[in-house]
Amino acid sequence: MSDHETRQEGEESLDTDLKKVGFQGGSAGLRALLEGVVAAPEGLDPDAWLALVGDPPLPADLKAKLRALKADMASALPPSFAATPENAAGRLAALRAELARRGLGGFLIPRADEHQGEYVARRADRLAWLTGFTGSAGLAVVLADTAAVFVDGRYVLQVRNQTDGALYQPQHLIEAPPQDWIAAKLPAGARLGFDPWLHTDAQAAALEKAAEKAGGELTACDDNPLDAVWADQPPPPLAPVVPHPLELAGESAADKRKALAEAMSAKGADAVVLSLPDSIAWLLNVRGADVPHVPLALSFAILHGDGRVDWFIDRRKFTPGLAAHLGDQVAVHPPEALGPVLDQMGGEGRAAQADPATAAAWIFERLESAGAEVIKASDPCQLPKAKKNPVELDGARQAHRRDGVALTRFLAWLSRKVGEAGDNIGISEIEAADRLAGFRADSGELRDLSFDTISGSGPNGAIMHYRVDEKSNRRLGRGELYLVDSGGQYADGTTDVTRTLAIGTPTAEMRERNTRVLKGHIAIARARFPRGTAGSQIDSLARLALWQVGLDYDHGTGHGVGSFLGVHEGPQRISKAGSGTALEPGMIVSNEPGYYKEGAYGIRIENLVTVVESGKQPGEEKDMLAFETLTLAPFDRALIDAALLSGEETAWVDAYHARVRETLSPLVDQETAAWLAEVTRPLTA
Repeated sequence: MSDHETRQEGEESLDTDLKKVGFQGGSAGLRALLEGVVAAPEGLDPDAWLALVGDPPLPADLKAKLRALKADMASALPPSFAATPENAAGRLAALRAELARRGLGGFLIPRADEHQGEYVARRADRLAWLTGFTGSAGLAVVLADTAAVFVDGRYVLQVRNQTDGALYQPQHLIEAPPQDWIAAKLPAGARLGFDPWLHTDAQAAALEKAAEKAGGELTACDDNPLDAVWADQPPPPLAPVVPHPLELAGESAADKRKALAEAMSAKGADAVVLSLPDSIAWLLNVRGADVPHVPLALSFAILHGDGRVDWFIDRRKFTPGLAAHLGDQVAVHPPEALGPVLDQMGGEGRAAQADPATAAAWIFERLESAGAEVIKASDPCQLPKAKKNPVELDGARQAHRRDGVALTRFLAWLSRKVGEAGDNIGISEIEAADRLAGFRADSGELRDLSFDTISGSGPNGAIMHYRVDEKSNRRLGRGELYLVDSGGQYADGTTDVTRTLAIGTPTAEMRERNTRVLKGHIAIARARFPRGTAGSQIDSLARLALWQVGLDYDHGTGHGVGSFLGVHEGPQRISKAGSGTALEPGMIVSNEPGYYKEGAYGIRIENLVTVVESGKQPGEEKDMLAFETLTLAPFDRALIDAALLSGEETAWVDAYHARVRETLSPLVDQETAAWLAEVTRPLTA
């Protein structure tokens, strides 16, 4: 039998097996499905995608065939699509040639997809493909004879390490905004291209002003020029979408749709276009896996005034039971149907709401050109999603207890290893991160890490959002600091915690700087504030001890955190700039001041907290709010200079450590419990 005949016989056998489990499309449809499956993150369960083929359990022989086929297709993918020193110049030259062919004098490449998410699918990681920069936020501006990459303070060091300075000028996104650079660099009369799917309405308006100031014009591209030169660009991801059960969500999707529809109608909108996948996941009580670390299904939706929803998503992502979970008030359409439906809304003269800060400029242009009345207002899901209900808060507490066990086991393990080792500790950043992930997985409840662990030893810890790889990986060194920022995704909650550890004996400077960071952390944890207070109004509490000696840190003090959703969510945050959103009961935010000495070490102390009612004390006139700390893990006593702490600050640390010890000791092994008892002794003991 020839190879062709053997392959044909194998295809026919596979077709027969697929028909038996109800899969439509045969082997050709399966291969098309698998192209999307391998374009999605692998996840902790490599077999989760099998639910897209048929109702579990599938026959063992069919599962074996499917696994082999997937492995074969995945092996053809490169380990990374990011540009390297060897190909970055060629990719930039190819893009410039394509721009010249289209008559464009430049093009904008944001680190963004159609949904403005922090994490993007491989297909949408255009900034990394072109420049090599892999941070979660950034923008490249490519002109005919110059180019720049703009990043915020978290990535100033990383962008220098990952991009070629001869090709791209690194720029600070806040201190030297791209609009100013464009206004100064874009030649008069030049057309600056942009993909209207990848920029919000507000961003496009600002960029248009910058281009006009330079004497040029901003031009929307019908298709992305970079995609035209990215020959092996992956297809959109296809990962399973599953129901998020009521016992974890705490509120039914029907009740959410009804409440939002009523509020929307009261403001004069007939419908709202939702472009944020986390909003859709929350609204419909579903979770997906299209992007790394965040359980999202990439999609769009339209919520109507009567509570109905049009959901634009590839049905191949549906798992058994999802359609029944959605009910008959959610109509499912293919993604390409969004444009015609927006056209229909415009033709009917309907009032459509969309968020100019998060929705693609393409959506606004399509609605306006179709004749719709466009209402520019914030995404109505974001605030209620941020205010966790009692069920979600109980889930968060359970998730943090579980996560605290894992982190405490890791800290005890690391302490033993360092104590047993000589000058050569022998533990690398990658090994430490993998060991911590293993402790989390031991719970049996871990769905994913909530982000790539920041495992930074010595000078790598000074890179705020450092991500270790084989090239940068270094061993933990005695006399250095080790910063580990990590988190887990559990069905009942999302965690994010940072601890800074002394490997051996720290210097006096390390202890002093760490204690000042701790003082800022305590100030936020103990804060009481009146209703209506925004995060920007309390941010300085975290910085005061550093400011007193001329120090600071170049990132926000706190970000919102979702409920088995994004580890970074809005609209609440604690930062200098702030968002103007008041902190409200049920919101979860991080408390993470830091200090970074370039080339030496980094310090960050992070717990998650939730806003709670504090009531009125005798003599008080305002209803006050406060924070409940959710995270449970000890601080490194070796890095605390108790002489720098006030009596109240010392009492807070001792009380927190007592709570950690009492909560976690019954949940860990005897050896870890003994270590925990030692490291959580009162500071003055």
